[in-house]
Amino acid sequence: MCALAHYLERMGIATVVVALVHEHAEAIANPRTLSVPFELGRPLGVPDNPEFQLGVLRAALALLDRPHGPVLEEFPDRAPEPADYEGWACPIALPRPEAPAGGGHERLVADEVARLRPWWDLARGRRGRTTVGASGYDIEAAARMVCRYADGGEPDDPGPERKLSRSLKLACDDLMAFYTEAATAQPGAAASHELSDWFWGETAAGDALLALRERAAGEEDRGMQLVGNLLVLPRSQAHRAGA
Repeated sequence: MCALAHYLERMGIATVVVALVHEHAEAIANPRTLSVPFELGRPLGVPDNPEFQLGVLRAALALLDRPHGPVLEEFPDRAPEPADYEGWACPIALPRPEAPAGGGHERLVADEVARLRPWWDLARGRRGRTTVGASGYDIEAAARMVCRYADGGEPDDPGPERKLSRSLKLACDDLMAFYTEAATAQPGAAASHELSDWFWGETAAGDALLALRERAAGEEDRGMQLVGNLLVLPRSQAHRAGA
């Protein structure tokens, strides 16, 4: 959408982009962009809150008064919690991730995946769908690929049709989706920022992804650098970089 805005502007059509990834909008430099601090897939904030969503739209459309760009403004407010939100807790108590000896994330993450699988199965059955599977690996293989790279080794060959950077990115996505879906198996709403804080701050998988991110960012391959610098750690968790 960011690149499309430039094309439409050249055709004489004024545009405003609502951007969920601030770094992308900054690099592409659209004529007018509102950067919002919401989770991916929710450019207007939480569902069922038309008053808040209207405020986001008004802030975006107000940028049309700017005749020259590029303009990049940040929306100042976080999305509110749903009115009926009562708090969230993971359905099982995972032990605090121990410091892996010699970088050995694989055993710790495999243990977490095994503990969470019954809850993920329950969540998938209730919803009748899952977002896990984009990598083409089963979740154990996806976790193994992520951890072997995070531990400084070489993961399984992704095959000639796909670069390692792409395979690692999709494996990371599957791992995060698996944990999130399993954690929300029990009834009740879960705030996205709580799930994110839990994953990145309280799980061995979050530790492994932080290690993967650090290694990938230092690679010479541009695709790996992109994974490390932009495509794994969400902006809301940027304070964990280098921790």
